[in-house]
Amino acid sequence: MDERFFVRLEPTADDPGDLFEHFERRSAGGTAYHALPDARHGVERGTVVVEDADAIVRGYPSIPRILVLETGVPSVFDGPLVVEEKLDGFNVRIARAGEPLAFTRSGYVCPYTTARAREMLDLSAFFDAHPEKMVCAELVGPETPYTTHDYAAVDSHAFRVFGVRDRESGDPLPVERRRELCAAFDFPQPECFGRYDPGAAVDAVWDAIADLDAADREGVVLKSPDCETLAKYTTESQHHDELAYAFSLPFDRGRDFVFSRVVREGFQTAELDEDDDRLRERARDLGESILVPMVRTIRDVADGETVGERHTVRGDPDTIDALLDHLRDQSLSLEIEADRREDGQRVVEFVKVAESTRDRIQYYLEGGTRDE
Repeated sequence: MDERFFVRLEPTADDPGDLFEHFERRSAGGTAYHALPDARHGVERGTVVVEDADAIVRGYPSIPRILVLETGVPSVFDGPLVVEEKLDGFNVRIARAGEPLAFTRSGYVCPYTTARAREMLDLSAFFDAHPEKMVCAELVGPETPYTTHDYAAVDSHAFRVFGVRDRESGDPLPVERRRELCAAFDFPQPECFGRYDPGAAVDAVWDAIADLDAADREGVVLKSPDCETLAKYTTESQHHDELAYAFSLPFDRGRDFVFSRVVREGFQTAELDEDDDRLRERARDLGESILVPMVRTIRDVADGETVGERHTVRGDPDTIDALLDHLRDQSLSLEIEADRREDGQRVVEFVKVAESTRDRIQYYLEGGTRDE
């Protein structure tokens, strides 16, 4: 990789080789690029260099999580903050690197998300006016290759733009400016619950969380008006949904994934200081999130059923073929359950087979033992 990119990336490494050895060479649709799968030397995970386009696409920063709102909000924010909905979707950065491409958090070009973004967002007009920017968005809805959360008014899938940043530096647009810019290009955005002083923000966040929890939605992102300071907070229903997902694939999801969700639930419950009846209700719900999906998976394996993540996608045949190849290139085992045409589009239902869970459960069912 050309050393001039080393200077533009502004890493903490002293030598280009120390940084560039961590980049992986990849290609998609005829575009060759280098991606950083993990944060290194002050450069964010998912940062991409497309040499032929002379483009750097900066990785999206990690957002810290607040566990106790009463103390966490004033600790993180020393001035006004904006509260926006956090959506349960697939996070991508869309940038023009020769042509508009959608990059995943780890720096892969997703052919499916790229094709859908080009069709559903007016990217040509946006990048003609703002070639140096990147659009940060969630792909949400029941028909995506990565998540399957249902949202009202989203029958298949949709984009929600939650940020616009400088493509190379990663510097964000202020919240108000971003919302104005996205509105001008008809880019859908997450709901904004308002702007608050820190003293009033805690109650405002609780109100938003209560409404989102009742609707089985994920949570909120708190942002300083300049978007330089970010924090997130999630709902009880999200904690339980994620635990149910993890325990439906108990040997494919790490212990850290499970423990972090239990910790979130514990701190939220303690802060709310609800009575014993409500505490027991939460405990029962938490237990059901853990035990019920695991038992169902064990029974499915015993019955010879395929276990894994089920998804439905739709688009033109070439895009679907490119997506399936992309997933298989990441060593995922796919089982196609349905492949049909609807309204001129190809619709494929498939399972990302959870091989570790399937094989381990089968081993135990056949009398295998477990060292603990």
